[in-house]
Amino acid sequence: MENVTFLVQAMEKMGCKVKDLPDFFSSEHCEGNINGGFKLNEDGQPGVVLCQNHIKDQEWMDRTLAHELIHAYDHCRAQVDWKTDCDAHACSEIRAAALSGDCDWHLEVFRGHFNIAKQHQVRSSFLDMNHLIKMVLAQVCVRRRAELSLKYNPMCTGKETSCVDKVFETCYKDHFPFSDIPK
Repeated sequence: MENVTFLVQAMEKMGCKVKDLPDFFSSEHCEGNINGGFKLNEDGQPGVVLCQNHIKDQEWMDRTLAHELIHAYDHCRAQVDWKTDCDAHACSEIRAAALSGDCDWHLEVFRGHFNIAKQHQVRSSFLDMNHLIKMVLAQVCVRRRAELSLKYNPMCTGKETSCVDKVFETCYKDHFPFSDIPK
């Protein structure tokens, strides 16, 4: 929950008055295999949707909120054209996957992607070697999650991999408003 609070405060500091938007957070019944979403209403105001039928517990909700708030933060700072700018959309998906906890190893195991060496939470006494492995291979999950998310944007269909590849290095290193990838 502290990451969620931090993101809302960061948006408020940038002038995006999240707390003044009565419908910024909503809970809906969602179709498909999604936990939540970022949306713009008919007036262009941002919002975050939680899928009430898919949120399993508080940790799941916090992670989903953090993911969607990264998109809201990116929209606040860059006024992203989500429908046509696939590179900016890819960048936000990379940031959201990396900064929200989407790629924690226990989630990847739950999803059936069991490869501990490729996750953010590598645990080993061989710190130097595993740190390097972590730096190089932990990004696999973030790439995969970003590409999956881009598939939901009809304008980006078929361009998911090329868009993610084009912006990955820059966007993966962009941790704002955090100083690093949150634990």
